[in-house]
Amino acid sequence: MISGIGREAAVFLYAGLSGMALLLVYQVLTCLRQVIRHSSLAVGVEDFIFWIGTSVYLFRQMYKTTYGSVRWFFILGVAAGALAEYSCAILLKKICRMMKKKLEKYGKNR
Repeated sequence: MISGIGREAAVFLYAGLSGMALLLVYQVLTCLRQVIRHSSLAVGVEDFIFWIGTSVYLFRQMYKTTYGSVRWFFILGVAAGALAEYSCAILLKKICRMMKKKLEKYGKNR
């Protein structure tokens, strides 16, 4: 059993992974909204359901890792994980745009 700072580092890691998972789910939700147009009411209901699910998921994760006590490093871990996921998504989009431009340029040269 891990104790002390090692346990807190593991909790921070789990919190970061939770933040990444939540942002990924929300990005999929917004992508689906772009593919299939929704009314304002539908978007509101989807967001409400997402945030209820998010709160249940985070409470469950917090209960499993910190035995239900609110720890700042758990909250910071969730935020850091979401920020890391967001940064990776932006980087991936830039790489895809660059590859698309290169492929288009390569196609014009043929």
